[in-house]
Amino acid sequence: MRIGVPKEIKTNENRIALVPAGAEALVAAGHQVFIETGAGIGSGFEDAAYEAVGATIVPDAASAWGQAELLLKVKEPIAKEWQYLRSDLTLFTYLHFAADEELTRAHLKSGATCIAYETVELATRELPLLTPMSEVAGRMAVQQGAKYLEKLYGGRGVLLGGVPGVAPAKVVILGGGVVGTNAAKMAAGLGAKTVILDLSLERLRYLSDVMPANVQLIHSNRHNILEQISTADLVIGGVLIPGAKAPRLIRREDLARMRPGAVIVDVAVDQGGCVETIKPTTHEDPTYVVDGVIHYGVANMPGAVPRTSTLALTNATLPYALQLANKGWKAALRDSVPLRKGLNMTGGVATYKAVADAFGMPYQEAEQFIG
Repeated sequence: MRIGVPKEIKTNENRIALVPAGAEALVAAGHQVFIETGAGIGSGFEDAAYEAVGATIVPDAASAWGQAELLLKVKEPIAKEWQYLRSDLTLFTYLHFAADEELTRAHLKSGATCIAYETVELATRELPLLTPMSEVAGRMAVQQGAKYLEKLYGGRGVLLGGVPGVAPAKVVILGGGVVGTNAAKMAAGLGAKTVILDLSLERLRYLSDVMPANVQLIHSNRHNILEQISTADLVIGGVLIPGAKAPRLIRREDLARMRPGAVIVDVAVDQGGCVETIKPTTHEDPTYVVDGVIHYGVANMPGAVPRTSTLALTNATLPYALQLANKGWKAALRDSVPLRKGLNMTGGVATYKAVADAFGMPYQEAEQFIG
């Protein structure tokens, strides 16, 4: 099979969907791999490293997309890339369709087969291709939040861990999943007073066994959320409904309860965000202020640490990419229920219910397309 890997062109996105070791594995399995020139440089992988393992370097995005039967990316195609979508192409990347109707309709119109990293799901409900980036984003959320709490950036001027004789900052985390757990590890490790709110009592019981003593576990409801954010220095949104738009847990009027100079980092922004006032931002211009509260809404947070992120992501995605390449998408999805859950659309039809429901679109089950 012909596999294309274009350079990511979203603002300050330096990750790549395939490292040289992955290219070597695909070539060894008998496939042709086409890498756009310079695609790996942001993650520290030169063109020569790909050529050394048998990949072909192509001069531009049109070549990487045009020669591919299977296209591997990191982020969803942006508007200038939609021209490359076509009905005989299988696209394997993060897509987050439910947060963007224009993006969704453009891909439907193309007829491309779109398999989303974020909806590949194991029998345990784990999302194996979202987990590594959620780990990175959860840890980064605390780093970024700590920075923007500094007075230099308009924050409250609070040191996350405090010092002897001075109370530490309070970090409130919405969601006790992968993002929330990793954020809590970082915040607690720095000495912050940390609170996790989650709907699942089972999850809260598990976290109570593994979290340090300075992490408080609270059941998530409207009353408790308002109570906790009113004394928070940093609020981290880490709520996820697989493939669907994130629930809005903090409303515009709630910001009046928060301290001036407090910071919100909404990791769920690429799924629409769990804060009503959040909007996607970039690494170049990451924050804005609403009602005295600093909002950080960078949708590709792991792109700021591309070496770590690329290695973590491709460790998880390569086995699935090999299945798609070796078998073709239909056979791969027949043989793998987790991959089948990743199919969001094919032939102009939405095949992931949460995406179809988000925009009132017709929906058909993936099984109808794989024979």
